[in-house]
Amino acid sequence: MKIKLLCTALLAMSFATTNAQTGKASWGRTNYEDAPWVKNVSRPNEITDGLQNRHLSVWSSHGRYYDAKKGGWRWQRPILFGTTEDLYTQTIVLPYLIPMLENAGAIVYSPRERNWQRNEIIVDNDNKVNYKEESLKKKWSNTSEKGFALHYGSYNDGENPFIAGTARQVKARKRDSKLSSVVYQPTFPETGRYAVYVSYQTQKKSVEAAEYIVFHQGQETHFHVNQRMGGGTWVYLGTFEFDKGNSINNSVVLTNHSSHRGIVTTDAVRFGGGMGNIVRGGTLSGLPRFLEGARYSTQWAGAPWSVVSKSNGSNDYNDDINCRSLMTNWLAGGSCYLPDKKDGKKVPIELALAVHSDAGYKADNSFVGTLGICTTQEGNKTLGDGLSRKVSKTLAEQLVSNVKRDIDNAFHVNWVTRSVWDRNYSETRLPEVPSAILETLSHQNFPDIMLGQDPNFKFTLARSVYKTILKYEANMHGKTYTVQPLAPSNFKIEYISPKKIRLQWKPTFDANEPTATPTSYNVYVAMGTTGFDNGMNVRNPSFEIELQPGLVYNFKVTACNRGGESFPTETLSALRNDGASQTILIVNAFHRLSSPAVVNTNAEQGFDLEADPGLSYGPVAGWAGRQANFNKAMIGKEGPNALGYGGEELVGKIIAGNDFNYVREHAEALRHAGRYNIVSCSSKAVENGEINLSKYAMVDLLLGNEKDDGHSLLYYKTFKPSLRQQLTKYLNGRGNLFVSGSYIASDMQGTDEQDWLRNNLKITFDSANPDNYNSIVTGMGMSFDVYRTINEQHYGAYTPDNIQPADNAFSTLTYADGHTAAVAYKGTNNSVFTLAFPFECIKDAATRNSIMKGIVNFLLKK
Repeated sequence: MKIKLLCTALLAMSFATTNAQTGKASWGRTNYEDAPWVKNVSRPNEITDGLQNRHLSVWSSHGRYYDAKKGGWRWQRPILFGTTEDLYTQTIVLPYLIPMLENAGAIVYSPRERNWQRNEIIVDNDNKVNYKEESLKKKWSNTSEKGFALHYGSYNDGENPFIAGTARQVKARKRDSKLSSVVYQPTFPETGRYAVYVSYQTQKKSVEAAEYIVFHQGQETHFHVNQRMGGGTWVYLGTFEFDKGNSINNSVVLTNHSSHRGIVTTDAVRFGGGMGNIVRGGTLSGLPRFLEGARYSTQWAGAPWSVVSKSNGSNDYNDDINCRSLMTNWLAGGSCYLPDKKDGKKVPIELALAVHSDAGYKADNSFVGTLGICTTQEGNKTLGDGLSRKVSKTLAEQLVSNVKRDIDNAFHVNWVTRSVWDRNYSETRLPEVPSAILETLSHQNFPDIMLGQDPNFKFTLARSVYKTILKYEANMHGKTYTVQPLAPSNFKIEYISPKKIRLQWKPTFDANEPTATPTSYNVYVAMGTTGFDNGMNVRNPSFEIELQPGLVYNFKVTACNRGGESFPTETLSALRNDGASQTILIVNAFHRLSSPAVVNTNAEQGFDLEADPGLSYGPVAGWAGRQANFNKAMIGKEGPNALGYGGEELVGKIIAGNDFNYVREHAEALRHAGRYNIVSCSSKAVENGEINLSKYAMVDLLLGNEKDDGHSLLYYKTFKPSLRQQLTKYLNGRGNLFVSGSYIASDMQGTDEQDWLRNNLKITFDSANPDNYNSIVTGMGMSFDVYRTINEQHYGAYTPDNIQPADNAFSTLTYADGHTAAVAYKGTNNSVFTLAFPFECIKDAATRNSIMKGIVNFLLKK
């Protein structure tokens, strides 16, 4: 009889060549080879040399927890420099590290909530609201096991929602006709990004590839879930953009289609992270679940009480630390990596990593730096399947050394490392798989956090950790590896015929990782109001497509190789208008990512969020509040007297950053402005001379909040010399330019740069406009509101420029205080319209359309 093994585990051979007391130095023959827990079968690129089929447990330090002794909810660390460890480490793990691991093919579990979404919608078979079964050839029935059930309101400590209801089952069907299915169709309270979690029961005859289809903004993404493991908890599929309201275009469907005989089960489906709902001390935390400790999210995920609360309800702080590891063990129990733990969920998790930013400061204004922690001396000498605990020390050592190497290479700083501690820490003692704690830096030491709040630092640090895990896992299994590529650059779109466009880009090479060379690319397309599709893999750095008329097309591109997929380019747009005789080019020159404004003098130190809150990579939920105490003489003090002390008014807010998709808003407004074709490009393609601007009737230069702020790790500048050269040539050749951005004039320093503004844009710098809380702009027959403060919807134009017209130009828009916000110039050979705040920061879409139409008419109508 042929038996398909979930793992190859020739333990006798392994132990014959090693000392049973010290254990194995690698997994050896132990390797999970069956279907992964979750697989996105719509992924267009194949990963063969990355982290495919590797199941990892990764989490970001602590969260809000209930302190029974002091009678309230608390953070683990004090709030300093606008954040605390509980908040800060998420900003590394969630936007950067976990996506990098998943882009390499890994299946990543996190015991803390991973979705920055306050809303939560649960559709369940027990209440049948927005739940619909269809039974054709095979009939649905109740399972013999208990399932999830939702009740109104909060949950008591220890209450397990996964034993309160029922679950459903149906026989699998090989044919793709007459399928039985369940539709989960929630009502979304608002448009946004929602994580999708499914639940089911693992039974003796469960299938290894249950078919789930996620419909999101009219697109569909297919997943196979291995229901032979992980039943009775929330299983993460992915995070998707869903539209407000109730529609089949925003839903989840499970079918009984399977290539193998067996049983398909289903229970509830959860959309979004939600708010904390576990009562402690008679109160809720009042915060989104993603800010709470793992103790509460593991309870919500159906973990046994012994996992949720090792202290039996007496110490939430310790429980929170312990449950991350215990949850990992519970899930991994019974897999080939933890074969002796029979009461587990058989998920083959083989590594656990905790990411922290421990307390501490240096009075001499130097770095505290990075520390690794492991435990090899306490308890059993071996892990899981006979592994020596020393493999955890190897992991910790590689994490620390590689972080220093990568940070030094990227930013030319002498980053500090504090070796590796081999000590008795719960997070490295309790996991029964290789584990480590990475203390990335000290968030309480300003030199550390000044770098640490720069998004480019976070990306580099996270990429270093991802690469270390990739190489470590390859070594543990005796495999080769390929590092996933970096995102392409110089992205551009041009018409090559009246109906067809060509997308082109360039690979970005990683000088420190020779294997990170791209071999193909994924092109993602969104048409009109639909979301992005699942992408098309192409071999060459170009892609051609014929456009349907009247629809704005949006595109983004990733680089791929055998090791995985990069982060995407910015989003570019195109529009074909039948009968159009002119084409408008949108140039995206807004690439800035930065920490908040830095204060660093002999007397003061900190972040001034009021002057400029910086720009995260997309939305971020890592800020507590504005810093109040900047006095360096107070370093090391506690409470309100401490250097860095501040408020908590931003706790729980998801602050908008740079989404790299603002070309879409410009393109949509231009669609309403007249019968023009539209294409777009990155400013880098213009700066490199790859775009012939003279072909375009008008150039729309999108500068956003671009500026050389003096503290960012990468150089950002509104008008670099190469860009100025191309724009001057365009304007001298009878060009028409619309430019918008917050720092167009103030970022141009010196006589030569100011002269360029006067001669080409016909403006001069007046002053900064500080009244961000009076954000009304008037002119052009309108009065409208602009994003200018920290908010959740859109990045703001913080303290933008006041400008003045030069030569024959004139003012067209004014701020609330009467200063000029826009200048127009109509010359004999060219026309220019300069907006001193980002066009996309106009809140109302109809107003944007009207403003854009007026600008286009002014520039192009003779």
